[in-house]
Amino acid sequence: MFSALIAAFWIMMPAYVPNPVAAACGGGAPVDFGKNWRDGRRVLGDGKTFRGFFAGVAAGIAVGLLQIWVQSALGFAFLPEHTVVSVVLFSAGALLGDMAKSFFKRRLGMGRGEEWRIFDQYDLVIGAFALAAVFQFGWLVENLTLLILLWIIIITPLLHRAANIIGYFAGVKDVPW
Repeated sequence: MFSALIAAFWIMMPAYVPNPVAAACGGGAPVDFGKNWRDGRRVLGDGKTFRGFFAGVAAGIAVGLLQIWVQSALGFAFLPEHTVVSVVLFSAGALLGDMAKSFFKRRLGMGRGEEWRIFDQYDLVIGAFALAAVFQFGWLVENLTLLILLWIIIITPLLHRAANIIGYFAGVKDVPW
């Protein structure tokens, strides 16, 4: 059971890292170029920037490549084995999931930083899994057991809240959620 918890954290690291890095390194040109959707609301909002996206994805990839190196050097056989492709998919998928959530928040009239329970916590998981399912389904099925998935469901909101509280007190986020 404990090894499944460690495996859950391990497999999700390339997806957990991009969001806080994007928040810390963001700013600059917004991904939606400041444009509104046909409903008159911003497509994504000022919080989704190119600099944040690329910095977050790069950080997730860096962590994932480090994991691949550590696993090959130390041979942790009980941990899921990332590939370069899975690392890229999880890192980009996490932020694409966050952007998709922001798109739907704007459509619902929710403002930047407004809490949307459940979706705020799991957007990165859904995005990472969706991208991996499309481009590396076999790897996902091979490495994601039911117990690992259960642990991901349990630890993700806890890590999300902790990272947001730290970001809030560090002055990176306007709200602690």
